[in-house]
Amino acid sequence: QVQPVESGGGLVQPGGSLRLSCAASGFALDTDDIAWFRQAPGKEREGISCISRHDGSAYYENYVKGRFTISRDAAKNTVHLQMDSLKPDDTGLYYCGACTYLFGGTPEWGLEVWGQGTLVTVSS
Repeated sequence: QVQPVESGGGLVQPGGSLRLSCAASGFALDTDDIAWFRQAPGKEREGISCISRHDGSAYYENYVKGRFTISRDAAKNTVHLQMDSLKPDDTGLYYCGACTYLFGGTPEWGLEVWGQGTLVTVSS
C-alpha cells in the first residue's frame, strides 16, 4: 500500500491562490473521509478541512471558510484543496490524512498524516 503524496505548495503573495493535491496509487481515497491539515511554524498541526466519502459534504475551520475549497477527483484518485485569498497566516506545511466527517458537527481528526507534506509560504 502506497501512502498518498501531497503536492502543489509554493511561494505566493498575499491575496494569491494555490491548489494542493493529495494523490495516491494503490490506495483508494474515495473509501475514506479525507482531511487537510496544516502545521504553521512553531505551532501544533491542526485540521482545517474534511470531506465526506458519502456525498462530498465538506467541513472547514472558520479561519479558512469562504477562502478554501476541498474537492475530490475520483477518476484521478486525488483530493484537492483550492486556496484563494491567501494570507501570511496561511503559511505552513500542509498534509492530507484521515478524518471522520460528522454531519452538523466538527470532524474527528485523524492522529496521523500521510506523506511529507507540501510547503505553502504566503509572503510579499
